[in-house]
Amino acid sequence: MKKIVLGSLLAMTALFPAFSQIKYEQQVVAPKIEVAGFAELEIVPDEIYFNISLQEYFEDEKNQKNKVIISTLEKQLLKAVEEAGLPKDALSISGLGGYQNYTDKKKKPATFLESKQYELKVSSPEKLDGILSKVESRGVQYANVSRVDHSKREELKKQVKIDALKAAKLKAEYLVASLDEKLGKVLEIKELDENLYFPQPVFAKANMRTLAQAESADMVADSQVQYQKIKISYRMQAAFEIK
Repeated sequence: MKKIVLGSLLAMTALFPAFSQIKYEQQVVAPKIEVAGFAELEIVPDEIYFNISLQEYFEDEKNQKNKVIISTLEKQLLKAVEEAGLPKDALSISGLGGYQNYTDKKKKPATFLESKQYELKVSSPEKLDGILSKVESRGVQYANVSRVDHSKREELKKQVKIDALKAAKLKAEYLVASLDEKLGKVLEIKELDENLYFPQPVFAKANMRTLAQAESADMVADSQVQYQKIKISYRMQAAFEIK
């Protein structure tokens, strides 16, 4: 019995240095550096989305005669989009509506005038000018920008992330070098934030005639529109080992 106990004690004593070494190694933390890198990219939008509203109207509004129906206006719009070289999916219906047109002071309903809303995607605002010039101006309620985007936004976001991470590594390298040390392997990478800025258009000069004021489509003045650039920015955090 004594021999068995003595043997166990000797075995534990032999293993104790090994356990101590493992515990010591776990407590030793390799020196590291954590930094954040930032990158930003400005791009000109190549996808501009316009809201367009068409509405039925009377050629003789006073006597409410010769109504131009919504299907006629829509055909004009579809033909103009096709002639502009745009794909069919560039134009989509976004809403329907209308209102009752009254004839006398007693406000008795006379005729319902239907309206239809569309979203049109173009690569430049000049495209819209050419398209709307081929639609009866009295049938166009409004046309305005709803949003802007870029066809390669996801690819550009990836590149900005990479640039931000490279900036973090560069910062870590020169900070460690200033202490006569060298940068080791990467230990951790984090995305801190994302900033996407999609600005509204800025008009270069106020020479645009509103569609409501135009007596015919040919009278719609050309517009000079400048768009601010879309800003894509990322901040990446990285931790590196110091050799």
